[in-house]
Amino acid sequence: MLQEFYKYQGTGNDFVLIDNRQLSFSKSNTALINHICDRRFGIGADGLILLEPSEKSDFKMVYFNADGNESTMCGNGGRCIVAFAKFLNIIENDTTFEAIDGLHYAKIEEDNVHLQMIDVTHINEEQSYSFLNTGSPHHVQLVDDLSDYDVFKEGSKIRYSNLYKDDNGTNVNFVTKNDNNSFRVRTYERGVENETLSCGTGVTAVALAMYNKGLTTSTFINLQVEGGELKVSFNPNNNAYTNIFLIGKATQVFKGEIIC
Repeated sequence: MLQEFYKYQGTGNDFVLIDNRQLSFSKSNTALINHICDRRFGIGADGLILLEPSEKSDFKMVYFNADGNESTMCGNGGRCIVAFAKFLNIIENDTTFEAIDGLHYAKIEEDNVHLQMIDVTHINEEQSYSFLNTGSPHHVQLVDDLSDYDVFKEGSKIRYSNLYKDDNGTNVNFVTKNDNNSFRVRTYERGVENETLSCGTGVTAVALAMYNKGLTTSTFINLQVEGGELKVSFNPNNNAYTNIFLIGKATQVFKGEIIC
């Protein structure tokens, strides 16, 4: 069977997107999804996203990691599916869509997708790291020399450590401060089990963690990732964070068909 697909990327975080409004794609075929995301034997992607009908909103986002398993919220994937929905003429410039962590509002302004993330009501602050959930779980840790840091080795070690053994692991973000409202981030993503060029829920977690630690006074933060730059804005509110937006470009790379 031939399956039509589209390839999108947001700051180098790349996804296969499929219009599944007819519900014809098998979501239970983990091996097929893993094959599609394989960079040597398939299309190649950090994840696969299905756009499906929703009774609650304009559409539903169903996200799978590259290992073929359905996963938690993906911020860059969320921005990409909004751009995809506009391409399919499902929406114009504003939308509300359904994801695994609830409803998300988003808007497109010029080349940027502004995606509203879930509110964050608690950040676990430890001496050497922060932990919070921005739709997906994130460990945030400051390091001195991010350029030469072994993100794969150290990220994998934390992801599989006893800290997170009861929570199916965590994503791990290593951070260096550039200035008051700018940070550089590298992320090890669970499910991909490697460093990715960008992670949307990850940079969102970093922005909130850095503000919570008092390392920035800005509520509009620039995040430099390996694949480009993202921005995060938010409102602090009694140790909680609301009106959180992840902002950046989402680009269609190509379309094609794959034999399934």
